[in-house]
Amino acid sequence: MQKGFYILGLSLLACSCNYFQPEAKPESIARVGESYLYKEDIKDLVAAGTSKEDSLMIVTSFIDRWATQKLLLEAANINLTDIKKQEFDNLVKQYKSDLYTKAYIEEVVKTTVDTFVSEEELKEYYNKNKENFRTNGTLVQLRYIHLPKDHPKFSTIKSKFLDFRKSDKKFWETYQVQFKNSALNDSVWVELNEIYRKLPFINPENQGKYIAGGISFEKSDSLNVYLVKIKNTINKNEISPFVYLKPTLQEVILNRRKLELIKKFEKEITDDAIKNNKYEIYK
Repeated sequence: MQKGFYILGLSLLACSCNYFQPEAKPESIARVGESYLYKEDIKDLVAAGTSKEDSLMIVTSFIDRWATQKLLLEAANINLTDIKKQEFDNLVKQYKSDLYTKAYIEEVVKTTVDTFVSEEELKEYYNKNKENFRTNGTLVQLRYIHLPKDHPKFSTIKSKFLDFRKSDKKFWETYQVQFKNSALNDSVWVELNEIYRKLPFINPENQGKYIAGGISFEKSDSLNVYLVKIKNTINKNEISPFVYLKPTLQEVILNRRKLELIKKFEKEITDDAIKNNKYEIYK
């Protein structure tokens, strides 16, 4: 029994000694005034596999930036007037308030707003506001093929390209993967800059020669050939077509819904605060 008490006493003594030992302080690696930079602060600074030389450069640069920032802040606290410092403190408080409220409202909108926009709603908005949606430049509907000049099926491809039919879908699925580049959907409206990029022989100086509704042409060099069919064009400052504007219209309608929802939410939260005596104006 006494032996048991003796062992228990030793155990308690060991525990109490450990309990009263001071906690290990974090290892500091730099100091500026009363501010310390600890080893823990840079533990994830250097990526695994970085060389010893690069690691040293990264850590040294970080410490230098940290020290410079601390020294500049200390100098600013000493040299800036109290009025200026109060002005900045107010800006920080306002920025924090704006960040919090903006993030909260965005969460409310994200979980509440109806993101489905019907085709009818898009067309209705377009018809009412299309005068506000004029083109900034020329828009073009076209199809084109860029392929090697010696392609064994060139004649057939050219014939089917000029006499384009939906019934040739299987043919195009077979051969389109062999082209260097192509676009066969001529219902899409594209801007001239996109055409300059895809058809580099066309540029702002000569585009009048190539960009005209209804024309077809072949352009070749020693290795390649382009087959192009221009379906339609819309000039600068004309009303943009509905199909071209559709993604923009959807964004406009959704943004309008979000603004209306935010306005409604702000009114409701204020009215609720007044109703529950959380908000009142003293006259």
